[in-house]
Amino acid sequence: METFLIRALQLIMSLSLLVIIHEGGHFLFARLFKVRVEKFCLFFDPWFTLFKFKPKRSDTEYAVGWLPLGGYVKIAGMIDESMDTEQMKQPEQPWEFRSKPAWQRLLIMVGGVLFNFLLALFIYSMILFAWGDQYIKVQEAPLGMDFNETAKAVGFQDGDILLSADNVPFVRYDGDMLSQIADAREVSVLREGKKASVYIPEDMMQRLMADSVRFASFRFPYVIDSVMVNSPAAQAGIQPGDSIIALNGASISFSDFKQTMAERKKNAETLLKDSIDPRLITLTYVRGGVTDTTSLRVDSAYLMGVTACVTTDRLLPMVKKEYAFFESFPAGVSLGVKTLKGYVGNMKYLFSKEGAKQLGGFGTIGSIFPATWDWHQFWYMTAFLSIILAFMNILPIPALDGGHVLFLFYEMIARRKPSDKFMEYAQMTGMVLLFGLLIWANFNDILRFFF
Repeated sequence: METFLIRALQLIMSLSLLVIIHEGGHFLFARLFKVRVEKFCLFFDPWFTLFKFKPKRSDTEYAVGWLPLGGYVKIAGMIDESMDTEQMKQPEQPWEFRSKPAWQRLLIMVGGVLFNFLLALFIYSMILFAWGDQYIKVQEAPLGMDFNETAKAVGFQDGDILLSADNVPFVRYDGDMLSQIADAREVSVLREGKKASVYIPEDMMQRLMADSVRFASFRFPYVIDSVMVNSPAAQAGIQPGDSIIALNGASISFSDFKQTMAERKKNAETLLKDSIDPRLITLTYVRGGVTDTTSLRVDSAYLMGVTACVTTDRLLPMVKKEYAFFESFPAGVSLGVKTLKGYVGNMKYLFSKEGAKQLGGFGTIGSIFPATWDWHQFWYMTAFLSIILAFMNILPIPALDGGHVLFLFYEMIARRKPSDKFMEYAQMTGMVLLFGLLIWANFNDILRFFF
């Protein structure tokens, strides 16, 4: 429950900020061109509002709705989510949206998208300024990576060190690297000290999207952080800082050790029949650059009484880069543009069978936030969602900003406006499509939760 509440709070805070900034973009451009904004609402408010306030000598009412699916600004003289068709039947007024030149209306409509994108660039810049950038060089991960079943099916093996895709070297493990692998014909890896090739099928991304686990994860060395008093490890002479490199003569990572011990526990009776003590193990470890071996007998839970080091930068080669204040802005812009390109590039998979299944609603969005409060991750995810919101809103779909922009371009080219009746039907059609998409996305979340 605590994890759910932490993620829900992060989601609400993030979406609230993004909606305010988005609608604020429309609001500021509307006020710049002296267009009356009748209402500025955070979240939707069908039937009633949680809070509303209208300052004196102001045309705008500010409100908070109860349905956290977005928000809106009600701009006078415009067919929008409010579907206020009665206003459109009245004589045109100079303060209305419809009375302004097409270029001004265009800027009002793209204001939300523009502000969301600028917000993302600013957040990325401040993240780099406050925390810098750090990542693990995949080519230098000493134990390579563990791969999921889909990756193993095409030829990857646990322990492979990823080198390049179609001769383009890998740098860091992120979404871009996955796209690089999925779009490649050949991936080069270092396997047991020798270079090997893995040939990638054309439907690799669809296969990866069907997985419920990550494509790969780094294999961490088993470094001892602490040893319990009188534990089997303490009696065998294991000390904090020791690095376990082999179990019963076989080289291991931390995940290998856990898996092997789980298998010994599961097959204990069979091993005993073969006169093998399943709880007796031999460890090879490194201490201060010196390799040594010891034997010990784990307890009845198949534990040896230690805790492992989980600090990533102590276990794997980490690249760290810090940014000065003004230096962070071009780096933040570069990161934002790179994120947008990656997201747009992956949109093509949305129209596949597996892509449609992966479409998620608020549950999926909430799950990308960390289970414990982490400001770095909160702002990183908020910037990412701001990129998504900007891109999705500029799509040429009626009821979205991009639909209004499309009709404005038509007006500028054809030198005539679409009729009000056409705009009403387009708005209704777009809203039906969007609600259908929203229902489908959240239905997928429900299926994933239960099944």
